[in-house]
Amino acid sequence: MQKKRKLGRGVAVVGAGMSKFAMFKDKDSKDLFGEAFREMIASVDKGFDPGEIDALYLGNFTNDFFVHQGHWGPIISDLIGLAPKPATRTEGACASSALAFREGVFAIASGFYDIVLAAGVEDMSKRTTEEVAEGLALATVPYEGRVGFTFPGVFGALATAYFAKYGATREDLMNITIKSHSNAPLNPKAQFPFSIRDMMNAKIESAKKKGKPVPYWEDEKSFLRDTAANPVVAWPMHLYDCCPISDGAACMLLVGEEIAKNFTDDPLYVIGIGQGSGRGLHACDDLTYFEATRHAAKEAYGMSGLKPEDIQFSEVHDCFSIAELIHIEDLGFFKPGEGHKAVAEGLTRRDGPMPINTSGGLKCKGHPVGATGVGQLFEVWKQLRGEAGERQVPKKDLRIGAAHNLGGTGGTCTLTILERR
Repeated sequence: MQKKRKLGRGVAVVGAGMSKFAMFKDKDSKDLFGEAFREMIASVDKGFDPGEIDALYLGNFTNDFFVHQGHWGPIISDLIGLAPKPATRTEGACASSALAFREGVFAIASGFYDIVLAAGVEDMSKRTTEEVAEGLALATVPYEGRVGFTFPGVFGALATAYFAKYGATREDLMNITIKSHSNAPLNPKAQFPFSIRDMMNAKIESAKKKGKPVPYWEDEKSFLRDTAANPVVAWPMHLYDCCPISDGAACMLLVGEEIAKNFTDDPLYVIGIGQGSGRGLHACDDLTYFEATRHAAKEAYGMSGLKPEDIQFSEVHDCFSIAELIHIEDLGFFKPGEGHKAVAEGLTRRDGPMPINTSGGLKCKGHPVGATGVGQLFEVWKQLRGEAGERQVPKKDLRIGAAHNLGGTGGTCTLTILERR
């Protein structure tokens, strides 16, 4: 029987900031972190002295590879004036900053610290696409890496298995892509704030200006079916099923629950937090689910006392369109094999009963891997506080949101549940 976990002390989020996600030729990790940190300071309604922060937990996957510089904890601590206070780097591939957040929660819950900065950063764009693929492949298990299994191939295999087991098709992945690209234009932080229709029109205008034959697509799906506009990457994954190469940073200020109102009248509370680990794909019983996600969900739901149907919206780790489909089932939002039907029916739209990836998701918001986990929680912060602007979930009494983060080929997965009281 799953043991119900609980914190020894309540933990609240009282501030959050995030840089824009994109590919920046003229910005590095320190520049991006500075943007996120300044926004976080400004978000603390009653103000605070950053010198009061007791410790930094920083998620970073592999700037060691991407920019040939490691040891980012003290580098960022020095940047924001925290040295000589402790700075700890966490690494869990694409879940690195979700782990930083988790460790920050535990540090406060233990009573050892009162105020902690949980953050993440990654600078990926200074390498070629081939080099980035090589760097990301460091997060596969050794067997997968040796046989040349990069991430598009991994998720192509998962999609093929899901299609075979449940009868889904590429049309179902297109529904996810179209939905994500509909949310992204409403997010000023998004790397690709464009709908699929926007990109169709841009290609038409480009052809006209260049005097080339003007393409015609009946609708968004006919565009996504066109392999000239949307080429195959690793079947059935096409270009618009894949997240981009991104740079970015995000951070959150965590404090003991009993002092939260000293910082803001509207804190969010950590009510559920879970983590799981998984085996390599070659050792999995079934490629249509992630055992690590299911374990993380059990921990988080057990701690919170909630059921999947109590979650009002969620950010999930959609590094590829098929990933979103699998995650919404593993998290219990829909039964296994029913997720693709739910998406087709519009249930995961921003105005649907279970909004998923209102930020545009990794697919459109961007995926600077070390910053992604806290970046997802930033969206939960914005939505629960009613600060998401045009992309605000139109539900009355929005109180409970979640963020799911995956690292590697499912080797590290987390689920974090936040509540507004």
